[in-house]
Amino acid sequence: MNQIDLQNRTAVVTGGAQGIGRAVAERLIASGAEVMLWDADRGRAEATAEALGCSFVETDVSDWDRVRSAAARTHATLGKIDILVANAGISGPNMPLAEYDPAEWRRIMGINLDGVFHCCKAIAPLMVEAGYGRIVGTASIAGKEGNPNASAYSASKAGVIALTKSLGKELAGHNIAVNCITPAAARTAIFDQMTEDQINYMLSKIPRERFVTVEEVAGMVAWLASEENSFTTGGVFDLSGGRATY
Repeated sequence: MNQIDLQNRTAVVTGGAQGIGRAVAERLIASGAEVMLWDADRGRAEATAEALGCSFVETDVSDWDRVRSAAARTHATLGKIDILVANAGISGPNMPLAEYDPAEWRRIMGINLDGVFHCCKAIAPLMVEAGYGRIVGTASIAGKEGNPNASAYSASKAGVIALTKSLGKELAGHNIAVNCITPAAARTAIFDQMTEDQINYMLSKIPRERFVTVEEVAGMVAWLASEENSFTTGGVFDLSGGRATY
């Protein structure tokens, strides 16, 4: 594992209790950062925080008031927030768009897209005030190419890509880098929300003929969250195993 220097840096990782979020938190801690997990699953977040030796805040990223409160609490605890990894997300059901329940559409957008907006809205001003920050959003290859029977998920992740490009330009003059990643699927609990046909479809599209590992994702995020990433902002970093066409 390459050593990335995050000594004296503080980080928030949303959806940090499991899957990609947990792997990212573990890699940031190994690189020297002090990490605060944000997750809606209190029990799982508490167990992960204890295992990793970090702290957590129970919050729902789809709720602006709770995110604002979590940001204030985190800032008071850590003293600053240098890094935001906006990772929390759900896949939602797999079905044709015509059959999609509007309430499910709103729920997916609320977590996957509104959640990133809320976290950036709460934390970016603190970074501007400090004159430093690194924001990394978890989008998806589905946000680039679209997956059939996953219109809400695909649209929400495309929104994360667009938000990244917009905010990256807004904050470029403040020593704040805003980038996102577009991974192919990783074998995490999110697979429990998908049909086997959907999982097989995603695998069939990956030239490397396997799913990405959470450790591979964490390695890229750690670099994007580092001071060494000093020029690129508004960027979209591919982790699709060769699937991406642009």
